[in-house]
Parts: sequence; structure tokens; C-alpha cells
Amino acid sequence: MAPSETQGSASGNIHEFSVSEISFALKKTVEETYGHVRVRGEITGYRGPHSSGHCYFGLKDDKARIDAVIWKGNFGKLRFKPEEGMEAIATGKLTTYPGSSKYQIVIEHLEPAGAGALMALLEERRRKLTAEGLFAPERKRPIPFLPGVIGVVTSPTGAVIRDILHRLSDRFPCHVVVWPVRVQGETSAAEVAAAIEGFNRLDKGGRVPRPDLLIVARGGGSIEDLWSFNEEIVVRAAAASTIPLISAVGHETDTTLIDFAADRRAPTPTAAAEMAVPVRADLIAEVQDRARRLMRAEARTIEAARNELRGLARGLPRLADIVALPRQRFDAASDRLGRALARAAEVKRAMLHRVEGRLADRPIRLRIANERKALPQMLERLTRAERRRVTDLARMLDGQAKLLESYSYQGVLKRGYAVVRDGAGTPLRSGKGQKAGAPLEIEFADDRLGATVVAATPEKPRSAPKSKPDSPQGSLL
Repeated sequence: MAPSETQGSASGNIHEFSVSEISFALKKTVEETYGHVRVRGEITGYRGPHSSGHCYFGLKDDKARIDAVIWKGNFGKLRFKPEEGMEAIATGKLTTYPGSSKYQIVIEHLEPAGAGALMALLEERRRKLTAEGLFAPERKRPIPFLPGVIGVVTSPTGAVIRDILHRLSDRFPCHVVVWPVRVQGETSAAEVAAAIEGFNRLDKGGRVPRPDLLIVARGGGSIEDLWSFNEEIVVRAAAASTIPLISAVGHETDTTLIDFAADRRAPTPTAAAEMAVPVRADLIAEVQDRARRLMRAEARTIEAARNELRGLARGLPRLADIVALPRQRFDAASDRLGRALARAAEVKRAMLHRVEGRLADRPIRLRIANERKALPQMLERLTRAERRRVTDLARMLDGQAKLLESYSYQGVLKRGYAVVRDGAGTPLRSGKGQKAGAPLEIEFADDRLGATVVAATPEKPRSAPKSKPDSPQGSLL
């Protein structure tokens, strides 16, 4: 048989398909054969969501590449968002796109390919946010010493909130406001970010009090369990918070990106409560100790001032020495004043008489007569003024006399003592040197007596008994 005849008969037996038929037939075959698959590969060509909300990129390995698409409805539910160069495991439906004769995977779930990939993604995100300055030390705010209201962002049903409340109650009870969120799952990151932003939007004095401090807390878990706190939305919300924030996510060995953005990192939720408030009993003890120290310091200050005052007082002169000279001048002035007033009155009277004699005409005599009539009044006023002045001087003099009397020896005489004087009137302080027959004068408080020295009594030995006080002056008289 000739070749042309063979080819013609063969082509006549093959079914003829249209382009659409073969494309949809392949699509059906691929979808029915493979259905849902898990594909591991490196994300390439990712540029973020399209304007429609869908995402288009590729998955590749060292030998092949497959197109991938994530519909808008699934993209918002993804726990891990795709990033360029990220090695991931995609779960979805394998299908074809008839319009370009390509096959692709419609991704429904996406996760990093193992812990190593998560750590690489975490490190890459940390470098990116560090470059933006979100972790800079100068952005950190100090934690208030004693917050009145504490806001807690955590799950309301876990053990974390109970530990925080219990620890706060033990140390320093305060007002706690809890914003309940999911701390794990697809919506966890968005809820935590919304809670931080919600607390910051509260007004002072509102129905819900604005916290002075925030605590974002979660218990321990794997890196996948804690991944919500590595999401950018949470980290940016923590960095933008105007309220000081303590991150208490996981255990001591767990580290998330919110720890770098927070103002303080606590190794555990319980430790966060300890950072938030001081111990009330310690504060009371410290206040009491400072009060005691203050009282001791005040007592020392007063005692030092008292000693200084005493030293200054010792350097001051005695009051009697200060007033002695002015008192003497006052006595002399009071003595001169009375005499001066009398002389002045005589001088004025003589001047009036001389003036009266020189005045001859009647008008002047009438004026003199009038003045003479007024003269008694003036003299009376002058006399009253002089009497008042003399009375005041007498009162002052009386006071000085009483003061003088208190220092005078006559006050001693009134208490039963006597003064012995020799013939010349000189007071004797001792009987030595007085000869027999020498005249003496003894002054008592109300009288004076004369006496004569009979004989001097020789000094007796000290061992001799004392003589009876029959004579107040001994045997001198």
C-alpha cells in the first residue's frame, strides 16, 4: 500500500476536537486525577495582592516551576502570608487555565516548609523592621512606677490571665481591664493588633478607663503557636502604642518580634505582673523607714541649732551691764530736768516783766492785759505738763529706786545682819588689826550702836570645838 493511502485512512479514523474541548478535557482530567495536593517549593515572582485582591506567583525547585494563585477570599484567612524567596508548602487544588494552556495550583493553605524556613522568615522580618527603626532603644518608654489601671491583652479563658490577676493581687491590687483576644489561629494577629490600638484610643475619664500600662500575654508553645506575635500588624501596633507596653509571650526561651517592639519584655506572664507594680508591703516599710530617718535628722538639726544658740548666748553681754550706763544717764537727766524747768520759768517771767515795762501806749497795754489774762492759763497748762513730767520721772525713779534697793546692802540688814565700821566710818571686813579700846559703830536695819574693841581673841586650833553663837560678832566687842 502506498504511504499516502495509509495516512489518509489513519486521519479519517481520529476524532477531531476543538481547542476549547481539548483544553477543558485536560482541565477535567487533571482535577479528577490529582484533586487536592501538597506542593513544596520556593515562592517566586510574588508582588503582593493584585488590584482584584487575588495573588499570583509561582512555586519552583531546581528543575521545574508551577504557577500558583490564591483567591481573595482565601488570602485573608492565611496564617502565613507569602513572601518572595520563602520556601513553603502549599495545599490546594491542581487545575489548568485554558486561556493560556497552563496548569496551576489554587492554594487554599500555605505554611513555611519546616522550622528552618520559619526561622529564616522570622530573621528576615526582624531585619526589615529593625531597618525601619521599630526596635530602636530611644523609642522605649519607661514603665510607670505605680499604674492606676492596667490593660491586659490575652485570652480570657486561659491560665495566663488568672496568673496575672493573682500576682497583681498579692503585690499591689489595682484596676485591671482585660481585652479578650485569640492568642492562636488565623485571626489572632488581627485581634491582638486591634486590642492594642483600641486601648490607645480610649479617653481619659471615659466609661472604660484608659490604662496607664499594657500587658500583652500568652503562655508557651511552639514557634507556629506563637507566630501571631511575629506578624507585622502586631509588631507595628506595639511600636505605635502611646501607652507603655510589656510583652509577656511564651516562656523564658521563647522570643517573638513583639518582644523587640515592646517597651519591656517579661520572660513569663507572671514576671510581667511583677514588673508592672511594686510590692505594697515593701513600699509601706520604706515609707516608715524614711519617716524615722526624717525624724532623726530633724532632731539632730534642732539639737545643733540649740547648741549654736547657746554658744551665741554665752557671747552676749549681761543685761545689767547693757542697761547700767543708760540708767545712769537717765538718772542724771531726770535730776537736771526739774531744775531746768524751774529756771526756764523764771527766765520767761523776767522777760515778760521787762517787756511789760517797755510797753507804754494803751493798745499795747490792752494786749498785754489780754496776754496777762491768758498767762495764768498758760502757767496752769505748763504746771500740769510739768507735774505730768515730774510724775513720770518719779515713777521711773521709783522703779530705779526699787531696783537699787534690791541691790543695796540695806536689804541684807533687814534679814538680820549688821555692818561694823571703824571710827572713820569705814566698813570692816575682818577683826585683824583692831586694837583694844578702838571705837566701833554697828549699823542694824533700824538703828546704830556705838562699841569699843575690848581685846582680840587669839585664833584657836582647828581641832577645838566651835564656840556657841552667843555673840554674833564673836569676842571682838
